[in-house]
Amino acid sequence: MHDDTYPAFGGLMQRHLDWLTASGVPMTAIIQPERIRLCHGFRAPDGRFEIDANGPVWFAFIEREDYVFWRPGTSVLATWNARSFALGENMICNASTYALDGQLHVFQHPLDWLRWNRDGIVIVNWNLTFDRLRDCPRIEIAESLLPTYRKHMQPARMPELVLSEYGKAAA
Repeated sequence: MHDDTYPAFGGLMQRHLDWLTASGVPMTAIIQPERIRLCHGFRAPDGRFEIDANGPVWFAFIEREDYVFWRPGTSVLATWNARSFALGENMICNASTYALDGQLHVFQHPLDWLRWNRDGIVIVNWNLTFDRLRDCPRIEIAESLLPTYRKHMQPARMPELVLSEYGKAAA
């Protein structure tokens, strides 16, 4: 993922570190599993991130197949190539997430996710919720997200059903 087709990132400045730690984010969440990076730009209408050196500051997170950008102080998220479903996607299929009656934590806001040391996910693309979460044994979600979760926790489409002529009783 690290070639010329991807954005160049900067490191967090002291003021960003100060803001994160003052907001209750532990240092481990700032640097692990990958350190938070910095980028300037805007969220395009399609939800993708557009680099602009004169744009506001965004924090950048590396996901398996994408980058997810979060504008600090807001709930606004964007992706680089629209492949990411959530911040923290690796937690979805990690066996330790569900061990000892554990559950996948779904956070409404990236700051809450960071405060919990990235132990869970923040959904970026709700349209993929059913496909990505249907096999999770247990999910913990904020009550404020429940209507959105229920709306999207169903298949986007079902196959057309045609009754077979085969196996009918002989007349």
